[in-house]
Amino acid sequence: MAWAEAAALEDLGVPPRDATSEALIDERAQCAAAVVARQAGVVAGLAALPALATRLAPGCDIKTRVQDGDRVGVGAELARLVGPTRGILALERTCLNMLGRLSGIATRTAGFVRRTADAAPGRPPAVCDTRKTTPGLRAPEKYAVRCGGGTLHRVGLYDAMLIKDNHLRALGADADLTRLIEPVGRARRGGGLRFVELEVDTLAQCRAALALPAGLIDIVLLDNFGLDALAEAVALRDTSGVAVLLEASGGVTLETVGAVAETGVDRISVGALTHSAPALDVALEIV
Repeated sequence: MAWAEAAALEDLGVPPRDATSEALIDERAQCAAAVVARQAGVVAGLAALPALATRLAPGCDIKTRVQDGDRVGVGAELARLVGPTRGILALERTCLNMLGRLSGIATRTAGFVRRTADAAPGRPPAVCDTRKTTPGLRAPEKYAVRCGGGTLHRVGLYDAMLIKDNHLRALGADADLTRLIEPVGRARRGGGLRFVELEVDTLAQCRAALALPAGLIDIVLLDNFGLDALAEAVALRDTSGVAVLLEASGGVTLETVGAVAETGVDRISVGALTHSAPALDVALEIV
């Protein structure tokens, strides 16, 4: 895990050193420590503890008490660490930063998933992540979304196509979506794409997208549509019989996601899952 290497370098420097523990703790000292949740939430990041310990606390034995994706209460013990005291103290802050950050994302995601399920119990839309992630931490943050019950959107620019307004303007296709037929068809024939998605920002564009040849577009992203417009877009799709998914996006919050789910869209992408999720409060205590 490259990010674990970066985290170790960030804390220990070159050559690696913990000035405080070197001065105060005998290098032969051993201890046990517990990682404890100070808030209720959904856990994510425990799977990465061994990689962090290898770099920051060699010789540390880790026993997890719960699994990523589990919901825990206040005071729950997440993991028990036994090993060199210096190493455990060196691991402490990076471990807590990682668990707090990822568990915060998982907890925020679970809240969105629960609201959509309550609002549309028969067929709740998927709650999807975005590329609005911390640089260098996209993989673990998207993993945390899945721990919270969310759905993977595209990983990066390479695994799927998302045709946005600036692509359309650059191509001169914002007023004529048929100009997408040849280049998108060629890209699909080339393979290697999980899906092709087209962003629209008006109902007129949505109608034009639905009129494109079958199989060209997999998902139509309804960008910053109001609730009435979302419901109308769903009705247009259902009436047309076109087999495309509809995704709502743009400023969706915990307070509004239920109403968005009730419009009948298939997916809701939420940047706030990763760009502004508060960390879950976790602590490491020597026992």
